[in-house]
Amino acid sequence: MKRAALFYWLIGIIIVAITIALAFHFDDAVRDFIAQHQNPTMRMFMRNVSWYGDWPSHLVLGLLLLGIAWRRHCKKWMRIFLSMLIALAIAGLAGTLIKRTIPRARPSVKSELRWGGPRFSTKYHAFPSGHVLASTAFFGVLIFARRRVGLACLAIPILIGLSRMYLGAHYLSDVICAAVLGISCAFLVWRFIAREPAIADHLGAGRIKN
Repeated sequence: MKRAALFYWLIGIIIVAITIALAFHFDDAVRDFIAQHQNPTMRMFMRNVSWYGDWPSHLVLGLLLLGIAWRRHCKKWMRIFLSMLIALAIAGLAGTLIKRTIPRARPSVKSELRWGGPRFSTKYHAFPSGHVLASTAFFGVLIFARRRVGLACLAIPILIGLSRMYLGAHYLSDVICAAVLGISCAFLVWRFIAREPAIADHLGAGRIKN
């Protein structure tokens, strides 16, 4: 079982690495394609998606869902929604640190300098996409906790990522790397926080049998 799990992890890591490499390779091609296919109506739509898809909206949604679960005394969903908020916070912190450590000019910035630049200027905070990172971490917890619901909600961060690229705020690699980092944050929260009660119950059951 351990060898099989290790094999699947290795395959997953290889797939992710190839995907990231391809994203960097097609950065310019995707940017140019989007720039050549701009539409006023679509741009307005994508602007709204980008505005509502930022972390404050996810925070409000998470608190609202947590409040509803608390009112209904549903501890299972309280734990899930709280984990989603924790993943959101961790993703936000990680994204901020990376942006200021590895500045990258946004596609809309006219500069020959692709990497590097002012660390505190939002024009050089392209990598990774904060919107996608936050949304993927937030809904990613659902993928591990409630797979069907999580996979259905995955359309939200995908749409947000498309909106950020359409508006010239991020490259394809910014979005892909943010999604990978977001899923990683979600997995860590699910593994060490969301599943903790289940582990505790299992240990308690073992003690009773002994």
